[in-house]
Amino acid sequence: MTLSIARSELILGGQKSGKSRRAEALAAQWLAAHPAHRALLVATAEAGDEEMRQRIARHQSDRAARVPRMQTLEEPHDLARVLLQHSAPDTLIVVDCLTLWLTHWLFQHDEKFERKEAPGQDWPAQAALFFEAMEKAPGPVVLVGNEIGLGVIPLGREVRAFVDALGLVNQQAAQACERVTLMAAGLPLFLKGAP
Repeated sequence: MTLSIARSELILGGQKSGKSRRAEALAAQWLAAHPAHRALLVATAEAGDEEMRQRIARHQSDRAARVPRMQTLEEPHDLARVLLQHSAPDTLIVVDCLTLWLTHWLFQHDEKFERKEAPGQDWPAQAALFFEAMEKAPGPVVLVGNEIGLGVIPLGREVRAFVDALGLVNQQAAQACERVTLMAAGLPLFLKGAP
């Protein structure tokens, strides 16, 4: 099946909905379209415990098997800088994922994974810089993020604030992107833009 590559696409969905697989399929198609094309995955995950280290290693191995020519850059915080430095007309950038990026800004941790003081203080400025960089990106950009606001309202104040903040980030990303795709059970539902 041939997928069309949009100038920018936001892929949303729940956990294990097929978000990353769709992004990888777009990258593989981009790479196959021309020998000079490049694809870069910007990974925002950080390994805070052994389970997460194993999860990251499994994702790296699976991705290398599915899209061997896609390079990976780990950057949990400064996505604007990465877009400005690496975006080019021949380079498709996949950011996976916006949810973890937001988590790093709102719940900043030290080496022991203990909460720092004044979390999220630079978040509005970082979000503004990122969406400005998205607008300037000369090459295609694929954003992956979680849609977590469909469930029950969380009991804790901080979790409610996070769900609200993620909903706002997803809205900003949807406005900035040419196409928005919601993934469910591995199937795409196109919310904005032609498939």
